[in-house]
Amino acid sequence: MKNITRREAVGAIGIASGSILLSSFFRNEIYGYSSKKKSVLPWSYTKLDPLVTADRAYQGFYVDRCMYGVFESIIGQLGEKFGEPYSLFPFEMMRYGEGGVAGWSSLCGALNGAAAAIKLVSKHYKTQVNELFTWYEQILLPTYVPKKPRLDFDMPASISGSVICHTSVTLWTKASGNKYRNDSKERDERCARVTASVAEYTAKLLNAEYDGRFIAAFKTKPEVKKCQGCHTAKTEEALCNSRGKMDCITCHQDIIKVGPDHP
Repeated sequence: MKNITRREAVGAIGIASGSILLSSFFRNEIYGYSSKKKSVLPWSYTKLDPLVTADRAYQGFYVDRCMYGVFESIIGQLGEKFGEPYSLFPFEMMRYGEGGVAGWSSLCGALNGAAAAIKLVSKHYKTQVNELFTWYEQILLPTYVPKKPRLDFDMPASISGSVICHTSVTLWTKASGNKYRNDSKERDERCARVTASVAEYTAKLLNAEYDGRFIAAFKTKPEVKKCQGCHTAKTEEALCNSRGKMDCITCHQDIIKVGPDHP
């Protein structure tokens, strides 16, 4: 066996280290996530089967809840198709969106995950997100019916009129007669199906953009636009104290009493 001198050993280690660094450099440059420059978005996209995406999101909900379910159902599939950088994503971080961000019942986790996925792959993410959120506010949810449900029962549907987790779940519990409690299996099943519904519609939106045929199907309600006229006006008036695109009437019932042209 040949004896290796210290100089030869050090040289071999240097060559190996250089090869690893060079490989890492080229990989980073190709995928646009080098530490020395800003990541280039959007990443590549290819059409996904909306029903397959919905099924995957439904199962994903029971792994790491709503935000994870939607995000992984889309980006996970793209990782299987494209590999890096999708396959390097720490999907479990999306657990933070559970219950409207760590149980705070703010933005619905399913929408949060969808918006994150859209931003990664869409050139027109604001348009896509606007459509998705408006759709969520205005339709009966859930739309998805699993072939093999984790909990098989007569699933009522409800209109949330809001993208807020608290409002969405509360109105569903009123419509269904179920209790809003942390150990409710019925509520979990409902949220799993909403997760799948959001993932399915998101895949349809991204596919439409990919084909160059995206057209917004849902519009902001006229009464909400009237509210925005005051709240987003560039003046110093007292009412110009808010911003947003949500349906305000769902929570602010006082607006109905005084009329859209209040005060």
